[in-house]
Amino acid sequence: MFNLTPTVRNLLIANVLFLVAQNSVLPLLTQIGSLYPIGSPYFFPWQFFTYMFLHAGWGHLISNMFGLISFGPMLEQRWGASRFLTFWLICGVGAGLLYEGVRGYELHNMEQARQEFHQSPTGGDFANFFHSYFPDATGYESLAGAMERNPQNQEYINSAITSVDAAVSETINSRGGGMLGASGALFGILFAFAYLFPNTELMLLFFPFPIKAKYFVFFYAMYELYNGVHRTPGDNVAHFAHLGGLLIGFIVLKFWERGRERFY
Repeated sequence: MFNLTPTVRNLLIANVLFLVAQNSVLPLLTQIGSLYPIGSPYFFPWQFFTYMFLHAGWGHLISNMFGLISFGPMLEQRWGASRFLTFWLICGVGAGLLYEGVRGYELHNMEQARQEFHQSPTGGDFANFFHSYFPDATGYESLAGAMERNPQNQEYINSAITSVDAAVSETINSRGGGMLGASGALFGILFAFAYLFPNTELMLLFFPFPIKAKYFVFFYAMYELYNGVHRTPGDNVAHFAHLGGLLIGFIVLKFWERGRERFY
C-alpha cells in the first residue's frame, strides 16, 4: 500500500473531483480551465493555475496521480506539507509559463510562414507549410500539385491562401487547443526526488531491472527532449511542459539551497 501523506492525498482527491466535474457536473470547466495560447480568445490568466488540476480522461489522470503518490510522500515527509504544496504549484505554474513561451515561438514562426506564403504563393511552399505545421493534414497535396503545374492560376492561388489562413486561424482560435494535466508539476517532483534521493533504486514496469532514480529521470528527460524536438504526427503530448517542470524544479531547489535550507 502507498503511504499517502496529507498533501499528496488532498491533491489526489482534488484531481479526481475535478475530473468528475469535467465529465458530468461542469463540462465547461475543461474549456475555461485548460491553458490556451496567449492571443487565443479562450485564454485567461487563471489558466496557468487551473490547467494542472484538469485531465483529458481517467487514463491521463491515473498516470499522473500514480507518479504523485509514488514519489510525493517522501518529499512531503522531508519538506513538510506547506513546502511540498508550494513546490508542486510553482513547478506546475512554471511549466505552463515555459510551455506558453515555446508555443508562442511556434505560433510566431507559423504566422511568419503564412505571411511569406501570401507574398509568394507556390505549390511547393503550400505543401511545405502543411508538412511543417500540420503533418496530420491530408488533401492539400492535390492542390499543391495543381499549383506546381499551373503556377499562374489565380483560382488555385486564392484557394491555397484561404486554406493556409483557415489552418492558422483554427490553431489559434480552436477550443480544442488547450493544454491540461498535472504533468508539469509531476516532472518537478520527479526531478526533486532524483536530486534528493539519487541512488534510490526503482522497479518500473517498462524496465526489467532496478534503475537508480537519477538515471531514470535523466533518461526520461532525454526522451522528452527528443520527442519535443522531433514531433511525430498525432503526438499531442506537451513535452516542453514536462521539461519546463524539470527546469523549474531545478531552479527552485537551487534557490532554496542558496537560502541554506536543509535538504540532506
